[in-house]
Amino acid sequence: MKALSIRQPWAWLIVNGHKDIENRSWLTRFRGTVLIHAAKGMTSAEYNDAYFFALDQGITIPHFNDLERGGIVGQATVTGCCDDCLSPWFFGKFGFGLADAKPLPFLPYKGQLGFFDIDYQEVAHG
Repeated sequence: MKALSIRQPWAWLIVNGHKDIENRSWLTRFRGTVLIHAAKGMTSAEYNDAYFFALDQGITIPHFNDLERGGIVGQATVTGCCDDCLSPWFFGKFGFGLADAKPLPFLPYKGQLGFFDIDYQEVAHG
């Protein structure tokens, strides 16, 4: 299965059904289910930027220390890739459209750049 590493709290916003676009500097032709990996790193500045942006959208994100990092936190379906979008979450050169997002039990896992392969069933069940 493919996975994509995303910094918190953006990963939380995706898996909880709020953020429908993942911004990237590169385009993708990938479509289908992707595991959402929460990157290990998160600065206070990144958290604060996302916190206030989410608040403007009527969403309160968990406290900095309550966000799981360094593992799989959920999944979503990549439905497309655009270079212009009306979503308030679109900031970037390219946006990966996301649907059917849901959280999964946290599973520690080392992230990688871009889409990466993971045998979720094998890792989740030891």
